[in-house]
Amino acid sequence: MNTHVNTQAHAAEEAAAPMKHRYLEAVALIDRAHRRLLEVVKAEFERHGRKDINPVQALLIYNIGDEELSAGELKARGYYQGSNVSYNLKKLVQGGYVSHQRSETDRRAVRVKLTEKGQQVRRMVDELYERQLQPIRQVMGMDEEEFERLNKALKRLERFWTDQVLYRL
Repeated sequence: MNTHVNTQAHAAEEAAAPMKHRYLEAVALIDRAHRRLLEVVKAEFERHGRKDINPVQALLIYNIGDEELSAGELKARGYYQGSNVSYNLKKLVQGGYVSHQRSETDRRAVRVKLTEKGQQVRRMVDELYERQLQPIRQVMGMDEEEFERLNKALKRLERFWTDQVLYRL
């Protein structure tokens, strides 16, 4: 009887192996894709002779957009980790890309928005994304439907990971 239980457990492990492989592959691809995006942004800024800003800061600027946000709101949206966003916002304020002012309702909170210099960086990132759309369609063969499926799967995975943290699953 013990042999039967061991056989079942082994069969379950073998059945789960392809799923584990696919899951770990997805985790690695997400990580590599993000790092590769940072390299693409860095290369774009270097082509324009812009070495005064790093790719993480450029994407932070892009994500602020036309809004006025707090560091907490940027973190809540899932863009950045706590100390990372605070450090980069400080550097962006010092560089003149972002302006900040204390909230009138909560003096501890600081609201940030892009300056004209920050808007220029945002336009550069947006132009980069726009230039990539046609080759993505023509060369990669990816269309809106494929991105919709990809985004849906990534949102589900993100939600799963969020639940793991929030509910300590």
